[in-house]
Amino acid sequence: MDLLSRLLSLIPVTGRLELRCLFGAPWKIDQAVSGVREIPYHVLLSGHAVLEDVNGPPERLTAGDIILFPAGNAHLIHDGSGKIAGPETKSRKASLIVFENDGKGEKADFLCGRFLLGAVPDRLLRDHLPGRLVVHSALPEPGGDVEGSARSIVRARLRQLIELMHEEANDPGPGSEMFVNHLSAALFALTLRFATEGTQPPHGLLALSRRPRLQPAISAMFETPGEPWTLDQLSALCNMSRATFIRQFQEAIGRSASDVLTEVRMTIAGRMLLHTASPIAEIGEAVGYQSNAAFQRVFKRHIGVSPARWRSSGGNLEA
Repeated sequence: MDLLSRLLSLIPVTGRLELRCLFGAPWKIDQAVSGVREIPYHVLLSGHAVLEDVNGPPERLTAGDIILFPAGNAHLIHDGSGKIAGPETKSRKASLIVFENDGKGEKADFLCGRFLLGAVPDRLLRDHLPGRLVVHSALPEPGGDVEGSARSIVRARLRQLIELMHEEANDPGPGSEMFVNHLSAALFALTLRFATEGTQPPHGLLALSRRPRLQPAISAMFETPGEPWTLDQLSALCNMSRATFIRQFQEAIGRSASDVLTEVRMTIAGRMLLHTASPIAEIGEAVGYQSNAAFQRVFKRHIGVSPARWRSSGGNLEA
């Protein structure tokens, strides 16, 4: 199983398409901090826009861009004119809320929604993605960089998926709400795949997919987390010296292999606590901790609550 599939099998993600924004300049979309287990997203179907948030300098957006905020930060998207946005009208079309204005400038057409993370520890996913991720799905300009066939195929699929979401949202039929939400969930996985296969993949766990020599170690962490893995053993699996393994891992994601192993173990343990009735000590042993006290200590430090509290809350830290 590839790394992205491993992540999504541990941390299930569903999608919800909620808004369509069709604005003429001047306009703005001002979104507050998202709720727990939510990753807001926007798809710019047509027009241009400017994105501002705390994760970096303003960024210009063009049609086909997909914007994700894995950290759930507040953000502002606007037309870039500097003028005060006019009033909006609100209507409903099937399951979508539609916002429009009377702006006479260039029209910007957005689909907006949320990706919803399942009730399992999600640091393994969130902490290895940037605060904001902008993916350009539009076809390259004529004469631009030639892409590899694999990336071109993913780009084409991503555009087809966006177009299908657009068509279904614009002309809904029976079952449209459920269908569009399933497409929205697929958008998350395909967007991450596209970003991972780019020339500059996100600096995080998914960047390891570009390091085939490190794959045996990653596979071992996910498949046999209960083994007492050492850096010497993991480096041997990759046919590397210990020093080379440590350096390549750190270069790839800016985090040590030991840290990632702990994150994998805690994610698996958190899932087992919610989906099985196994004793806590038994779960700790299954993910590599012979001492129940050690497992309890690491779990609380990593997740923020004890294993018993995590289980009783159903994985809802706000409960």
